[in-house]
Amino acid sequence: MTELSVLRLKKNEERRLRAGHLWVFSNEVDTLTTPLKSFSSGDLVEVQTSKGESLGVAYVNPDSLIAARILSRNSRVSIDIKFFKARLERALNLRLAFYSEPFYRLVFGESDGLPGLIVDRFNDIFVLQTNTMGMERLQPSIIKALEFLFNPKAIILKNTSGLRELEGMSPYCRIAVGQLDGPLEIIENDAHYLIDPLDGQKTGWFFDHRENRKLLASSCSGKTVLDLFSYTGAWSIPAALSGATQVDCVDVSRSATELLLRNAKLNNVDEKVNVFCEDVFDFLKRAREEHRRYDVVIVDPPAFIKRKKDVAKGLEAYRRLNQAAIQLLSKGGILVSASCSFHLEQDTLHEILRASARHLDRHLVFTRVLGQGPDHPIHPAIPETNYLKSFFCHVAPSL
Repeated sequence: MTELSVLRLKKNEERRLRAGHLWVFSNEVDTLTTPLKSFSSGDLVEVQTSKGESLGVAYVNPDSLIAARILSRNSRVSIDIKFFKARLERALNLRLAFYSEPFYRLVFGESDGLPGLIVDRFNDIFVLQTNTMGMERLQPSIIKALEFLFNPKAIILKNTSGLRELEGMSPYCRIAVGQLDGPLEIIENDAHYLIDPLDGQKTGWFFDHRENRKLLASSCSGKTVLDLFSYTGAWSIPAALSGATQVDCVDVSRSATELLLRNAKLNNVDEKVNVFCEDVFDFLKRAREEHRRYDVVIVDPPAFIKRKKDVAKGLEAYRRLNQAAIQLLSKGGILVSASCSFHLEQDTLHEILRASARHLDRHLVFTRVLGQGPDHPIHPAIPETNYLKSFFCHVAPSL
């Protein structure tokens, strides 16, 4: 093993790491002893306390607020193909405990001991996102480990996340291994979907709401449903399959709505599904003016608050959206209100829903308060891994 350079922390700055966190912030580094500018972005280092005690192996980025991320508490470990095989096998075993079919998030960054890495599995197709320079430089070993363990048909590098900008990296998308011709078919909650990992959002699919979508579908029989920000139909198709009489889907993306229509036909529910390719707020305004009503309304938008500076504008968007959704509900209707914005706390969304219901003189109660599925495990020392919140609400006339 090659001896690593040392990244020394200031006095008492190791407490978060000892408590389980994996990040070292730039203001925690003793830059007099170990100047950050002496490292290249992505270098592997040994992190030490101010007393020289080892805290593990990390990769470093001298130009980022998060200056280093721990890969292993064992400072003698080699970060090589063998290391990634072991981490991937550990992650796989967790998923196999919950899922019988090979469709899930295989790696969820820090929670799986691989900070900065996302891997989604679609049977024998794997889609990677390396969101840090450290993981970018380790990408060849990750790909070789995936090939050894899974013999994949294709490995796609979908490196288009805005997080890369914070690391000084440019976005790109390419097929690293094998080939992929057009959309591929996946299975979730007994429904079949065509997804597009190359041109679709993120990795082409959002596994995190899988259990929540299944729960809602069980309540949709005989109901009319409105799915806002419907993307390719992950909420809509199970609702239609479970007996919904009508499912209206709204999304501004032409390619997403076209794929949703194909998914409706694939599942033989196209006669129930109506697709509106337009801005959600414009649709809500028109639907309110036309006095439309739905038994179930699903509000699952993209992140309105991506950074702290977006909070004020994002909160107003969540408020407008949920208030307009409540106005379209039939008496005794079901509202599913979700957010994937880490910077929108669960208590804040709770308050938005409470205030919106009172403003409209409705009696709203929560029947379920849910989060992300087990293939997005939450690290107890890293709040950032707990990002998804979802309120199932029953909305009735005022008491």
